Amino acid sequence: MDSGLFTINNVWMMICTGLVFFMHLGFSLLEIGLTRQKNTINILFKNLFIICAGLLMYYIGGFNLMYPGFEEGSAGILKFAGFGITAPENGMVPAYASGGYTWWTDFLFQGMFAATAATIVSGAVAERIKIGGFMMFVVIYVGFIYPIVGSWKWGGGFLDSMGFYDFAGATLVHSVGGWAALVAVFLLGPRIGKFDENNKPQPIPGHNIPFAATGVLILWLGWFGFNGGSVLSANPAITSLVLVTTSLAAAAGGISAFLTSTLMYKNYDLTMFLNGILGGLVGITAGADLMSPNEAVVIGLIAGVVIVMGVALIDKLKLDDPVGAIAVHLICGIWGTLAVGIFGSMAGIDQFINQLIGVGIVGAFCVISSLIILKIIKSFVGIRVSEIEELEGLDRHEHGMDAYPDFRANEH
Repeated sequence: MDSGLFTINNVWMMICTGLVFFMHLGFSLLEIGLTRQKNTINILFKNLFIICAGLLMYYIGGFNLMYPGFEEGSAGILKFAGFGITAPENGMVPAYASGGYTWWTDFLFQGMFAATAATIVSGAVAERIKIGGFMMFVVIYVGFIYPIVGSWKWGGGFLDSMGFYDFAGATLVHSVGGWAALVAVFLLGPRIGKFDENNKPQPIPGHNIPFAATGVLILWLGWFGFNGGSVLSANPAITSLVLVTTSLAAAAGGISAFLTSTLMYKNYDLTMFLNGILGGLVGITAGADLMSPNEAVVIGLIAGVVIVMGVALIDKLKLDDPVGAIAVHLICGIWGTLAVGIFGSMAGIDQFINQLIGVGIVGAFCVISSLIILKIIKSFVGIRVSEIEELEGLDRHEHGMDAYPDFRANEH
């Protein structure tokens, strides 16, 4: 391979790595905006911890757990290639990864993905989880559970051999986080005041919707790296198609969600619009490289409807998800994964069955592992803050700080 092409490929992958990293700011602003002012520092702390701890855990062993070197065609389930990330002999030359990138770029790009799974959980459990218990969960889930699931497809394991397809992680990233979020929300219970005495859901408005909107736009931008980088090179034809299908699905998801929610609730709900955009992005992630623009729009339109119905379903089940993470990442992740068997160049009954089996296996593993991890943490340190801590805010009790101090009170 020409050295110039190798350099271009690697630079594109590094740009995409930066875009995926930037998504963590988007997640933070979205979560802050859709929750209450008194928990802002707690949310920022969680999101900073996720990226720092996630990257370190991926360095210690997660990367080699996710890419352990299964023999081609094997039914690989679990293998570990060792601690650390020492580059192989050919790690800096085109012979590595077909000239798409170097070993170090590979590690960093994949490490950004690993941390993303835990941010999904953060939003769903906001405003009532103990910070210590959450941090313990992040270390275990990102360090062990996410890489194991990833190895089954992207590392050449049994899902890959079976024919399961997930281009950029609708199941392997978004549903992995979504299943854990579902289990955590179930174990935590709803926030105080979320449901009245008749179990009717009550709105708990976020304190900064402009932050939430900014977060979604940043996430959309970051998705260019999330999906575009998953081409694993700067191949012009595939990369440009992926960016087009990604954007069209996002736009269609937003329009579909706002129209659906307007028809159902008779108001123009900005938060539904925002989550519809994210639902479209998640929905196209499994097959962004396989779909035509028309198919991407259809996938996004369906994702927008799924979002509105999904949020209503979560409320009906008496679950409390402050940011709609379960509907966006889990339900739309499932939809997008199954869509690979319905639309695009791989569509067919056999592929649909492969997708369905993959969703079921990953879901069962993540639910069971999340339940075990959280139950153990709950028994030792607890996972829910006290009533007074929740009412007065986690910023004051967990961190002893205020995100928006009233400076006028200190004026003399």
